[in-house]
Amino acid sequence: MPSIRAAQPGDRERLLAIWLDSVRATHLFLTEADIRSLLPMVRDVALRHQDLWVLCDDDHQVVGFMGLHGSSVETLFIHPAYFRRGGGSLLLEHARQLKGPLVVDVNEQNPDAIRFYLAAGFTVAGRSPLDGGGRPFPLLHLREIGPDSGDADHVGFTHETQEPHG
Repeated sequence: MPSIRAAQPGDRERLLAIWLDSVRATHLFLTEADIRSLLPMVRDVALRHQDLWVLCDDDHQVVGFMGLHGSSVETLFIHPAYFRRGGGSLLLEHARQLKGPLVVDVNEQNPDAIRFYLAAGFTVAGRSPLDGGGRPFPLLHLREIGPDSGDADHVGFTHETQEPHG
């Protein structure tokens, strides 16, 4: 049975490899040069400054991860060999248990991720024509509405750093 645990410093190399494999499989709008230019930010910022949780398979091998900043899902990546097996949903449910209703920014050019988050109960709250780094990769701002949140404008977007994700 898959399990989720807090990431450990020794996981970083594996998480970076998962990020690379997942991005190459899902972010078809990025060139290899784009991916290489993003790699230092992922390695040196995202994997060091987010609240990271890892998904492990039945053999306790790390097969995916999620990075949180408050109630924002900053990163959620699953190794392509484990796509569509429920791991992303498990990570989201873990985040909900920790943080309540969530927000996430998704690359508009990643239709599979958009379908995943919409099916998971997120709604589109806005759009930005550029990503957080000012690159021409439009983002959709998604959010969940919690049972006690009342107004749909209750949840805001406060983070500045954007990685290409889910």
